[in-house]
This record gives sequence, structure tokens and C-alpha cells, in this order.
Amino acid sequence: MHAMSFGQAGPHGAPEDPHQPIPQWGPPPPPQPSAPWGPGAQQTPDWAALADNTAARGRRRKWLLLGGGGVLAAGAVAAVVAFAVVGSGKGGAKASGLPSPEKLPGSSGTPQPSFSQVAPPPPPNPREFISSAEKDKAPLSTKTLFPHTKPVLDKRKYTRTATATTSDCASATQGALGSVLTDNGCRKVLRATYVRDGVAVTVGVAIFDTKAAADKAKEQAAGNIASLSGDDDPAFCRATACRLTANAEGRYAYFTVAGYANGKAVAEDDKAALTAGRDVAGYTFRRIMARANAQAAASVKSASPSGAGTGPGKQA
Repeated sequence: MHAMSFGQAGPHGAPEDPHQPIPQWGPPPPPQPSAPWGPGAQQTPDWAALADNTAARGRRRKWLLLGGGGVLAAGAVAAVVAFAVVGSGKGGAKASGLPSPEKLPGSSGTPQPSFSQVAPPPPPNPREFISSAEKDKAPLSTKTLFPHTKPVLDKRKYTRTATATTSDCASATQGALGSVLTDNGCRKVLRATYVRDGVAVTVGVAIFDTKAAADKAKEQAAGNIASLSGDDDPAFCRATACRLTANAEGRYAYFTVAGYANGKAVAEDDKAALTAGRDVAGYTFRRIMARANAQAAASVKSASPSGAGTGPGKQA
């Protein structure tokens, strides 16, 4: 009798592979838990995907570094080439036409502005030049003192009709003024007459050596300057009432007499003679100050190196 074995027949009835697991008889294994789902479920990270992303970022960073290094390397090569071009040839810097470093100007060679610490002297006072004969050396005559034949004084036009100069000061006065001028050392008297609308004014400028003498003559003034008529004009202000003024500036004392050219007396309330006398007196003051200013300006010019030898002229 043959013994029987229990087993599963293979294909075509061949015996089963001995290495294949042999099914075990009994109850089935318990089921494996499935992936979580639904709200609040914790999903397991995909570690393989995270590893791939990290590797990709590393490759990009390496590429950027390599790219930047390429720029730096290119710059370094350019610098080496530039140095080779400049330094090539014999003589180094001389062959290239460029100055050597020690010959290049430094910041210390830059010119710096300089400022003078000496303040310029103050301009001279013009009145100093007309206060004494020692400084008042400019030419003096009726032409320099009364140069205008038709001056406009405070918008009123006058006509100069006569001029005169005398060193006999008393002869150019009436009354006590002659002795006042003489006693104070008068050197000469310059006169000029101006006419407007029938009113005539004579101004007489008495010249002294000092300002003190001129001021004293003004304070002691009495009588009047003698009127001066033109060759074809009648005398005026002789033995008749007229308007008088007396002033002084520097070493000059000046006096006016104003009245009607036809010899008519001037009334106390008359305005025409009063205005004419003031106009001519003001004009005389400005002419004296113009003389002072001109000499002051000339002294400044002569003191400068470019104006050497150009000082005020001598007194006439």
C-alpha cells in the first residue's frame, strides 16, 4: 500500500516550489490601519518631496555664487590687463607719459585764499581840506567857485551877470563889514551876481587862513557885502532896504544882498528877494563843499600806488 502525502498540486500537476511559503491554516491576520482622513487628521509629511526641494535650493545657491565669482574674476582679469598695458615697455611710468606718483600734486599744493588783517584807513573828512590854508591848495577863482552861467536853484533858473575878485576886502563891502573882514585877516573877496525875474542877488565870499577866523567874521558881521552890477545894469541895493544873509563854512565866510534890479526897496513882507537870497546862499554852500569833496578824493587817489603824483593843485 502506498503512503499518501498532503499538498497542493502545481501547474500541470508538477509538485509545488519548496521555497514558496506554505499557507498556514487558521484565522486571517488583523486588518492594517488605513491613512487618516477628515478634519483635524494629522497627515504624515512627505519626506521624499522635502528632500528634493532642499537639494534644488542648494543647487540654485551654488549657481548664484558661481555666477558672482565669475563677475569678480572678470574684473580681476581686466585689472591685470590694464596694469599690463600701463606698465608695459621700458621706463615704466615715463614710457606711458604719466607722471610718477611722487610728482603728482597733493592736496597741500592747492592754493588757499589769503585775507589781509590790516583794515583800510578811513576816508578823510572833506571839511579838513577847507578849514585851513595849509590844506586848501586847489585853484581858487570866480571860475572855479562860480562856474555856472545859468544855474537852476531849487527849480528856479538864474542868470549870472557879473563876477569880481579883490584882495582889498573892505572895498567889496558897505558899512561896518569892511573893518570886520580886515580885522579877522581877510585875504580876498570873490563876488558874483545872479538875476531872476527882476530880482538881483550878489554873493561875496571872504577867504581867511583858518576856520576860526571865518567863524568870527560871521559872528561879528555888520553892514553888508556891496552889490555888484553888470556893465549895462543899474546899481541895486545902494542906500535902500534889501535882504541880507551871513554864513560860514570852513575858512570861507559868505554874505548875500538881495533886492530889485531897478533899485526899488524891498518891503518887510516881500518873499521874492528873500527866496532869491536863500537860493544863492545855498548854491554857494554847495560850491564850497564841492571844492572840499574834490580835494578829499584827490588826496585818496594820490595816496594809492597807481595815483602817485596826482594830488590837488596849488592855490591860485
